[in-house]
Amino acid sequence: MEAIRLFKSLDRNQRNTFVACFLGWALDAFDFFLLTFVIVPMAHDFGTSIADLSYAITLTLAMRPVGAFIFGLLGDRFGRRIPLMIDIIFYSLMELLTAFSPNYTTLLIFRALYGIGMGGEWGLGASLAMETLPTEARGLFSGILQQGYAFGYLLAAVVYWVVFPFFGWRGLFVAGALPAFLVLYIRARVPESPVWLRREARTNFWSDVLIVIKRHWALFLYVVLLMTAFNAMSHGTQDM
Repeated sequence: MEAIRLFKSLDRNQRNTFVACFLGWALDAFDFFLLTFVIVPMAHDFGTSIADLSYAITLTLAMRPVGAFIFGLLGDRFGRRIPLMIDIIFYSLMELLTAFSPNYTTLLIFRALYGIGMGGEWGLGASLAMETLPTEARGLFSGILQQGYAFGYLLAAVVYWVVFPFFGWRGLFVAGALPAFLVLYIRARVPESPVWLRREARTNFWSDVLIVIKRHWALFLYVVLLMTAFNAMSHGTQDM
């Protein structure tokens, strides 16, 4: 099969990078979807309605563009690898703090902050993976990489089934902090993006950004609209 041939054609660094980026995206989704399984018991514990508790999901999604912007800037200025590790630690920490939320207001704050981390992961992980993989493999592996989101949803369902009956929703969010250990793998096995390393000497960052947007504004607008529609259909049907 072509997929197997392409995977075998990757060197060790390329395989390690792709696996790390796939897991980063999958575990990001895993942390997000844990909340969707426990809205009812959380609403009961906080003495609020299910509709009000669902604002935690809204805040997470609303803050994703903020995270994408912040970590996107960091990724272009300091490389993909280090900001990706910081992002994974950040969203894992917010997941852990969610487990210890003393009240509804604090929960909303932690989930909003988690949204910043969630928004930062995809851009960093996708950039690192696609800039490391050979050109002929990017089409196939970009599709596989995106499926990390569905894999994370499935993983969240399995962990909910195993953990929730014994430890409740707070124990579930403690388990949601485990993705932080992925940073150890990235630090040990994943090199920096070769594309970013070649461009590191260029210092006129904002000028480069404006040139790229001006040159490819139609494609940029198309991708923004496409992802807006994609997320509307995705989160509009699977979060509740």
